[in-house]
Amino acid sequence: MTGRINENLWLTAAQCAERMGLTVRALRLYEARGLINPRRTGKNWRLYGLSDIARLHEILALKRMGLSLAHITQLLAGRAIDLDRTLAMQQAALVALRERAEEGLALIRASRQRIAGGEPIAIHDLIKIARETDMSDDTADAVAWRRYEQARPRTEVSIDPALYSRCVGAYRFPNGGVMTISMCEGGLAAQLTGQDRLDIYPEKEDVFFYRVVPAQLSFAHENGAPAEGLILHQNGYEQIARRIDEGLAQEIAAELESRIRDKRPVAGSEARLLSLIDEAARGEYDLGRMTEPLAAATREQAQKIKADLEKAGPVKGHVFKGVSPEGWDVYEVVFENELMEWRFTLAEDGRFSGAWIRPLP
Repeated sequence: MTGRINENLWLTAAQCAERMGLTVRALRLYEARGLINPRRTGKNWRLYGLSDIARLHEILALKRMGLSLAHITQLLAGRAIDLDRTLAMQQAALVALRERAEEGLALIRASRQRIAGGEPIAIHDLIKIARETDMSDDTADAVAWRRYEQARPRTEVSIDPALYSRCVGAYRFPNGGVMTISMCEGGLAAQLTGQDRLDIYPEKEDVFFYRVVPAQLSFAHENGAPAEGLILHQNGYEQIARRIDEGLAQEIAAELESRIRDKRPVAGSEARLLSLIDEAARGEYDLGRMTEPLAAATREQAQKIKADLEKAGPVKGHVFKGVSPEGWDVYEVVFENELMEWRFTLAEDGRFSGAWIRPLP
């Protein structure tokens, strides 16, 4: 058993910008507008806390709605602006989403009734259900709204401690990562492959939230049985993980440990890296080779990455450095004018599920 962690998380400007997908210059602009007010150290360094991160998510969500920075400043200061047209567009999108949800529920109810009556379900019916009930909406507006919702303040509530046990266990995401939920003093903690163990707090009976990052976990179960899966709500996306048994979780952990120890890349790693660099340099990506969250992030950052690579110049060489604690292949790439670190990881189906670039000194 461990106690609850220290919730006083502070990020430097560079760390905050990287986490939010912004530039340090953008942070300075938002500060100049009075939208954020980072803490200052004795040496006048800026530090960004949870309230600043939440406010930045609000700013980005409102920008995605089409509001100018001037209007955002007025709105967050409590001054009225003309939002009717923007809200009408959002209302229409939500109504359409609600109609899809109702149609999907009707299909599922009808299919379950057929199964209860002993009737078979044809493959084409299952495909139709999958298509009609796919409620993921990865448009820029939808992602922005989810980011806003995920970043809003949460309030911890009291629930029956006996309910914690049905959440405990290991859950696997399509990208191969494993989330382990365990008991800790006063509640539950969650640990994702290669990351720190963090406390989570109940917002509802089956919904928990982090205090150190704007993210939540919701658990799916029936009739009080152990949860069959969980959903990670973070960065505007909802990622589903299915429960796996302890044996499989241990096998996955052992395989990752072996890859890290032996510095063993994924199959075709070097070719994947070079193709990714080539696409990034041209600003033209094969988004079908990426999971949707990564594809969306790539669409947002493609032009900035292309500009950075134009300054870096052509590739002169690369060296595989090993496997990160999270299971990412790590490379040091030498460009004519710059040295960079490139990392990537794959989903179970072989698509890129994560990519990360940073300059090296």
